[in-house]
Amino acid sequence: MSQTEKKGKAAALCPIVVFLVLYVGSGIYYQYVKGENQGFYIMSVVVAFTIALVVALLQNRKLSFQEKLKVMSQGVGDENIVAMILIFLFAGVFSSMAQAAGGSESTAYLLLDILPANQLAIGFFLISCIISMAMGTSCGTISVLVPIAAATAQAADLNLAVLLGAIIGGAMFGDNMSFISDTTIAACNGQGCEMKDKFRENFWIAFPAAAVITVIILFFRGGGGGQVENLSYNIWQALPYFAVLALALLGLNVLLVLGCGILLFTLVGFLTVPGFTVSLVFSSMGQGASGMYETIIVAVLVSALGALMKAYGGFDYILYIIRKYFRGRNGGQLGIAVLSSAMDIATANNTVAIVMAAPIAREISQEYDISPKKTASLIDIFCCIWQGIIPYGAQMLIALGL
Repeated sequence: MSQTEKKGKAAALCPIVVFLVLYVGSGIYYQYVKGENQGFYIMSVVVAFTIALVVALLQNRKLSFQEKLKVMSQGVGDENIVAMILIFLFAGVFSSMAQAAGGSESTAYLLLDILPANQLAIGFFLISCIISMAMGTSCGTISVLVPIAAATAQAADLNLAVLLGAIIGGAMFGDNMSFISDTTIAACNGQGCEMKDKFRENFWIAFPAAAVITVIILFFRGGGGGQVENLSYNIWQALPYFAVLALALLGLNVLLVLGCGILLFTLVGFLTVPGFTVSLVFSSMGQGASGMYETIIVAVLVSALGALMKAYGGFDYILYIIRKYFRGRNGGQLGIAVLSSAMDIATANNTVAIVMAAPIAREISQEYDISPKKTASLIDIFCCIWQGIIPYGAQMLIALGL
């Protein structure tokens, strides 16, 4: 291999630059210049990636158009991408059925009833962690808990900003640790590792930060008494969440876990929710599946784009830069962390950032002998960290809007 081949080609990364200029540039313009609400989400990420893919197709005249299509097809047809798409569909249906059966609210109210009222910030944080792990969605968790927190803060004269920070932090923790989160799905399938292995790797990094550091900070910063009004819940509606968590921890295949969860919530809905009909089940399933369409399309576009950039020498160039500035195995892990962080800060979407970073991170892990489960854990952790911090991320915008 020649020195030129080892260095790769920086020009091969041009489509990513085009994507970032379009997506981030339009977000800055609409959010801060035009003052639009949620300006970073006016331009669809699908549109931005489609334009970037067109740019990639116009590059590298050495390959014919037919050869480029073949490269893209091989990237999209990877077994990890196919598995990811199926899991995304099941996860969307599961989340929608949980909402329809009343599982989200009942779980939140049950946990609020159990936890002591004299440390509500810690209580909301722990509830947010559990619900986000069970639901597999940080945005869904925030949507359920923030209205309750806002009412509680007003009634008990508590610091609303602290409660919101606790909920967002807990939601990102659960999103990072959940077996059915799209971030976990993308990270594990992108590296070809089992979710239970990634969970164990994650646990020793994320759990101490949540259980020790965050709880201590909230104890001193967000303490204070308060009383939550009596909230009605049905314990049967909450049980499927805990059953799904237990099955996932036992190592059952994630598709089977999600399938069991969908069946349990369907059964609970018929038994406990008035007006819960077969037509409602079908419509809820359809809404849940359609809610994942954009994520699935992004996964397809990014895998095709990544395959082209790799064929053009883009990944070799990134590896060359990382070899130049990061030394040894620890340096490789730091390189993955920096790559993941940069992707999330740029895209304001942790799932998209993980899908983008995954193929490059896989090359880095092979170069530096980093295990797939460690790589998946690092990508997911750093993307979720930054997603919970950036003020223009969906999680922050939803919380502030509510």
